[in-house]
Amino acid sequence: MTGEATALPDQQAASVTAAMRPTRARHVVLWLTVLAYLITYMDRVVIATAAPVIEEEYGFSPVTMGWIFASFSIAYALFQIPGGWLGDRFGPRRALTGVVLWWSTFTAATAMTWSAGSMMVCRFLFGMGEAGAFPIATRSLSRWMLPSERGWAQGVTHAGARLGGAVTPVFVALLIVQFGWRMPFMVFALVGVAWAALWFYYYRDTPREHASVNQAELEMIEGALGAGRARTSVPWRHLLGNSQLWVLSAMYFCYAYCINIFLTWFPKYLHDARGFDIALMGLFASMPLMAGVIGDLLGGWASDLLVKRGAGLKMARRSVAIVGFLTAAVMIPLAAAMDGHVASIICFCFALFGLELTVGVSWAVTLDIGGEYAGSVSAVMNTLGNSGAAVAAAVTGYIVTMSGWFAAFAVLSVLCLIAAGLFLRIDASRTLRDGQEQRT
Repeated sequence: MTGEATALPDQQAASVTAAMRPTRARHVVLWLTVLAYLITYMDRVVIATAAPVIEEEYGFSPVTMGWIFASFSIAYALFQIPGGWLGDRFGPRRALTGVVLWWSTFTAATAMTWSAGSMMVCRFLFGMGEAGAFPIATRSLSRWMLPSERGWAQGVTHAGARLGGAVTPVFVALLIVQFGWRMPFMVFALVGVAWAALWFYYYRDTPREHASVNQAELEMIEGALGAGRARTSVPWRHLLGNSQLWVLSAMYFCYAYCINIFLTWFPKYLHDARGFDIALMGLFASMPLMAGVIGDLLGGWASDLLVKRGAGLKMARRSVAIVGFLTAAVMIPLAAAMDGHVASIICFCFALFGLELTVGVSWAVTLDIGGEYAGSVSAVMNTLGNSGAAVAAAVTGYIVTMSGWFAAFAVLSVLCLIAAGLFLRIDASRTLRDGQEQRT
């Protein structure tokens, strides 16, 4: 009896200790979001890998293919703000489920197109759905991730995106060789539908609504972020009147122009300028994006580490981003100028590593300054950013036709220098609250 009586308090003490230890539901939410980012880029870059086969079947010119790429980017830019509004207004659980189902439908529909016009319409509708992904996902993390975890969270989510972009060309190339170019669109559409079901089942708009969050984790999150609201009315007039938001968006215009070249035109560059066949093209198109995955992870981690060591949000975000943009500005033209294929790909890997150092930091800034309105703030940034992506998709065909591939890559170097200069004016320690800047 004495032994049993002694064991019982010990078990109770262990139970109390376990109850006091915070659960990690926020990390499950984060990894579900990472998976969503991966799927967005899987669905997005399928057409880039399939482009040479599609061109051959339909007889499309590079200019026509450029406008097919641009159809997605135009819709993606136009519907960023409506997508962010959906997340802020109706909550990420319903909004993100809806947009993933929408774009998965039009991923599959791309395989059923029969002309340039039908493909442009389909890619436009696909872009409408994907436009909501990043703003709504950002909003979904704004009520879950602690300030000291935001750089890492945004880094790892965008690493997921780049990983999707990196591995997809290899799988798409294999599927095309075995089944033709239409099969990959059907396969990746089914993956999106499965994720939407999982997200709706697990995610909740606030930690307080989630059954898996214990009191310790809830107090930790709400102690740092406040109780928060699942849905909020967005003060657009105040947000759009803030100058820092527009500097952030202009910087992201430069970034998005650059990354979109690697997501759309780079496989074609390897095929046309470097002479790679479809299998080698898929492999070498993946390598710089894999380097970008490392940049995403390292950029977010380094920025958060600087915050934890007392550098402050302003310098922690700014320093990492500027180093990244300058690295890309140097390495991109160097890679394009090299005759050796292997040396060129290695330089492109360093370029993408530098470019992707910046992306987790940029999206962490939207959380830093946006707060309850992070979805809408990120939507504005991504709207202007993907206007740059749309321009890149459309004009690159003309640049390559008139001046060659080196000129097209030289534009990226200039834009990276401009982006580094713009980041000198971004202060992540100033939050946007109803249009008023408040230093944290």
